[in-house]
Amino acid sequence: MPDFLNKLYIGGEWRDGDNGKVFDVLNPADETVLTTVADGTVEDAMACLDAAESAFPSWAARSPRERGEVLRRAFDIYMERIEDIARLITLENGKAGADAIGEAKYAGEFFRWYAEEAVRSVGYLGMAPSSGARLMVQQKPAGIAVLVTPWNYPAAMGTRKIGPALAAGCTVVVKPASETPLTMLALVPILEEAGVPPGVINILPSRSSGAVVGAMLADRRVRVVSFTGSTEVGRKLLHAAADNVVKPAMELGGNAPFIVCHDADVEAAAEGLMVAKMRNLGEACTAANRIYVHENLEEPFVDAFTAKMAKLKMGDGLKTGTDVGALVNAETRDKIDHFVRDAVQKGAKVKLGGIRPNGPGFFYPPTVLAEVPDNAECLRDEIFGPVAAIQTFSDENEIIERANDTEYGLVAYVYTGDMSRGLRISEQLEFGMIGLNRGLVSDPAAPFGGVKQSGLGREGGKEGLLEFQETQYISAEW
Repeated sequence: MPDFLNKLYIGGEWRDGDNGKVFDVLNPADETVLTTVADGTVEDAMACLDAAESAFPSWAARSPRERGEVLRRAFDIYMERIEDIARLITLENGKAGADAIGEAKYAGEFFRWYAEEAVRSVGYLGMAPSSGARLMVQQKPAGIAVLVTPWNYPAAMGTRKIGPALAAGCTVVVKPASETPLTMLALVPILEEAGVPPGVINILPSRSSGAVVGAMLADRRVRVVSFTGSTEVGRKLLHAAADNVVKPAMELGGNAPFIVCHDADVEAAAEGLMVAKMRNLGEACTAANRIYVHENLEEPFVDAFTAKMAKLKMGDGLKTGTDVGALVNAETRDKIDHFVRDAVQKGAKVKLGGIRPNGPGFFYPPTVLAEVPDNAECLRDEIFGPVAAIQTFSDENEIIERANDTEYGLVAYVYTGDMSRGLRISEQLEFGMIGLNRGLVSDPAAPFGGVKQSGLGREGGKEGLLEFQETQYISAEW
C-alpha cells in the first residue's frame, strides 16, 4: 500500500491531519486492517478551502480547451492503471473483481466525457424583442465546490463529480466516505500527472463528516455542494447549505420498482433483473428493490431468475471466479439479514439463500424471496444488498399506483413486449430515470438523478456540467 494513501491531500501536498489522529480502513472480505488514514479536522477543511480559493482564479481563467485537455490526459493515464484502481476498489469495498473493473471503466468515462463537454459550454447572443437591447448570456464557473462521495462506488461517484467540476472551471474539496477513502486518494497522482495544478483538487478523508462538511458549508467561499448518499443525510446538508444559499446537487436514496408485464420475454426480464439487482452486489441506489411480476408469469419468472442467482459464487472479490464479494461493513450485512428475517416471519417464501454465513468477512448470499407481503420492511426501505423481494400484480393501472407509492423517485424498470405499453407506463411513473427493457440506466452521457425525495439536480450528460456553473446575462447597447 503506497504511503501517500494514508494522508490528506491539500494544496498539492500530502500531509497528516491537524490533530495527528488516524482511522482504520478495513478489508470487508476478512475484516483485517488494510491501512490507517489521517482523520481530517475542521482546521484541515479550512486549509482545503484556502488552497481551493488560491487556485480558483487561474484555473477558472484557463480556456475550456485547456481544461478539457487536462481531463483527457487524466482519462488516458487512468485507463493505463485501471487494474490497480479496480484492485483497490475490491480491497476497501469488497465487491467482486468483475464488478470492480466495471466500476473502474465507468468512472474513467467521466474524465473522457467532460473533457469533451468542457468545450461545449456555450452561451448565446440575441436581441430583446421589446427593448432592442443586446442579450449576452454565458456560463461561468460557480466557484469552490464541496464534493461528498459514498462508499458504494469509491471511484465512480468521485469522478462523476470531479469531471464536470474541473471542466466548468471550479476548484474542489472531496470528502470521501471513511469506509473507502483509498480509491479517491489514488486518483491524485493521475490528476497531478495529467496537469491539474495544486489546490484545484483537495482530498479530505475524515470520520467527522458532519463537522467538517458543516464547517465548509458555513464558509461563504463555498458555492456548490454535491452529495451522493442517503436522503436522511441529504436533508441535513440541504439545511446547512440554506444559510449561505449554497447551490445543492443531491443524488439521494431510491426504492426502485422492477415491473414485468404479462407480455414480457421471461428470459430477457430475468437477465435484466440480474443486472438491476446484482450490479455492485445490490449496494446501489439504482438497484431493483421492489420486483413486481404479472401473476401469469410468476412461476416461470421466479424459476428462471432463481436459477441464475443460484449460479453465482460468493467469496473474496480478489479471487478468480468470484461473482458475489463481501458487503462493505457489518452494519450493511446485519440490516440485510434483518430485512430477510422480517419478510420471512411475515409470510415470504425463501426460494434461495436467506441464511447469513459465519465470519470472517461481511458476506450475505444471493437471496430470492417470493410472495413477499405488503407489510415487509424491505419494500419500504432500500435493501442495499443481494436480496430480491418479489410480488405479483394483475392490472396495469394497479401496478403503476403501487410502483409510485414511495417517497423516492430515482429509477424504475419496465419489461414488456409492447413498446407502446412500455412508454405509456414509463410516462406515468414518478421517477427521474426509467430502464425500459434494460436493467442498466447509468451512463456518463445521460442525466442521472431523481425526483421527490431522491434528490435535486442531475449528474452526467450535459446537465452535469450546469451543476457547477452559474448563468450570467449582460444587457448592452451598441
